[in-house]
Amino acid sequence: MATRNRMPPWHEHFKAPSGRELLIRPIRPEDAAPLQGAFSLFGPEEVRDRFLQAVNELSDQTAERLTHPSPKTEICLVAAEPENPGEAVVGAIARASIIPGTREAEYAILVSRFLAGQGLGRQLMRKLVKWARGKYLDRLYGYVAEDNLPMLQLAQSLGFERVDNHPDAASGLVRMVLELDT
Repeated sequence: MATRNRMPPWHEHFKAPSGRELLIRPIRPEDAAPLQGAFSLFGPEEVRDRFLQAVNELSDQTAERLTHPSPKTEICLVAAEPENPGEAVVGAIARASIIPGTREAEYAILVSRFLAGQGLGRQLMRKLVKWARGKYLDRLYGYVAEDNLPMLQLAQSLGFERVDNHPDAASGLVRMVLELDT
């Protein structure tokens, strides 16, 4: 159950059914090192589903890109321990980015196997949808591995539609699209 009490924009306390308490908040530059350090908390399947390939570590370049989103065109949220940025272990990351020259944004979410199945992905997705609506976009979409049933079911439960065989999707991926004008 998520709660919000007079916190800065995009900040929210999240208490998982397991009892674990997290803070959902915008990513900060100080999160680069903890994010790289926590990368091992993400299982091989989770990393493959997000990065679409086997990746053993988060590169300095990728960490830099994630921790410095452009406020006009991107949002990147983390679910972390309620500690200071730079000290908190990051257990999930959600990002949406407007595609230049369009009224669309692409999303990606990565949740640690230790936090999966507790509603965190749903809460992060809701925040990405809220951000996209606030930017007056036409649609939000993401590519999901066709065998990632939890993410496919989550997206569908939030109104996303499955687009099989989309020309931009690589083999084994499904494009999940939410039309935001409804």
